[in-house]
Amino acid sequence: MRVLHFYKTYFPESVGGVEQVIRQMCVGTGRLGVRNEVLTLTRQKEKRDVEFEGHKVRLLPLDFEISSTGFSLAAFGELARMAEEADVVHYHFPWPFMDLAHFISRIKKPSLVTYHSDIVRQKQLLRLYQPLKHRFLQSVDTIVATSPNYMASSAVLDRYRDKTRVITYGLDKTIYPEPDQARMDKWRAQIGERFFLFVGVLRYYKGLHILLDAVANTDYPVVIVGAGPIESELKAHAERLGLTHVLFVGALDEADKVALLTLCYALVFPSHLRSEAFGISLLEGAMYGKPMISSEIGTGTTYINIDAETGLVVPPSDPQAFGDAMRKLWDNPELAQAMGERAEARYWELFTAEQMAKSYTALYHELVAHHATVALAQVQA
Repeated sequence: MRVLHFYKTYFPESVGGVEQVIRQMCVGTGRLGVRNEVLTLTRQKEKRDVEFEGHKVRLLPLDFEISSTGFSLAAFGELARMAEEADVVHYHFPWPFMDLAHFISRIKKPSLVTYHSDIVRQKQLLRLYQPLKHRFLQSVDTIVATSPNYMASSAVLDRYRDKTRVITYGLDKTIYPEPDQARMDKWRAQIGERFFLFVGVLRYYKGLHILLDAVANTDYPVVIVGAGPIESELKAHAERLGLTHVLFVGALDEADKVALLTLCYALVFPSHLRSEAFGISLLEGAMYGKPMISSEIGTGTTYINIDAETGLVVPPSDPQAFGDAMRKLWDNPELAQAMGERAEARYWELFTAEQMAKSYTALYHELVAHHATVALAQVQA
């Protein structure tokens, strides 16, 4: 079984939530006999192939961008050639160029799309894109929603309910590095024994301005891991508020990130818009047994974090409520510990990479078998 994944960014050049999910899919299904390839774009000028954790990544030069949508003219022919050798083409939505490439490359192989998120921000361009989007979603064999919550709340997915199924994200804890004692000691010395942790790309929908407002007039240590387009804006906001107890540490390697996940008291995840469709770093917090604080935005974040069970869930864009939740966990260590234990138990029950890999591998085989049956019926007719 050969599967071709197509998405705008991927390792080793980009480390984000969707990239992490594709990585976990490739590694997990690879253990079940699937040969995965990833076709993606690069800001470098040359096409190149990279071997990454047992699967091939083909990077094509990015030609230009429109509203954060990357375009590559070379991708049309490359997608057609690689799809010809694949049994299944696995798309990752949203990426409008991908929809266009699907039709121009005349893909006829069994296909599915993992629907990672609605398009939320680009309202004007979305109107222009709507016909192509719906034609694309109609053309693929299966759509995969990433949580029952997102399936229930997405107007787009509701339109395709008859061809959509739910396969939640999963993580494999064994591929995360084990931080050495010196690294752990370094962070303890720098931050202390108790702190709240945020991990993620610093984007507009992450709600970090809400977190900063929430900890104004408190002394709770907060560590923010990540870089991104609004980093300088957030640092300026923290400086205006006089938040000397908030530490921006930038993008870290996996070992440092795991050290902080291991050491932190609780994970904070203030995303306030539906662009946050799931929350991989939230799931990482659960995997490491941490209580969580998140907002109710009708997406997978509240499938990971169950209010009063694995953590606390508050209304979005409400610094007062978010700060109250932080205070509740900070002042009740036994409650925080119990929530963290239940969060980890829920991870092992629902969110392992092994479960995700088994579900996708079964779907791949189902799609190939269905196409073979249809082709045979057409021949006999």
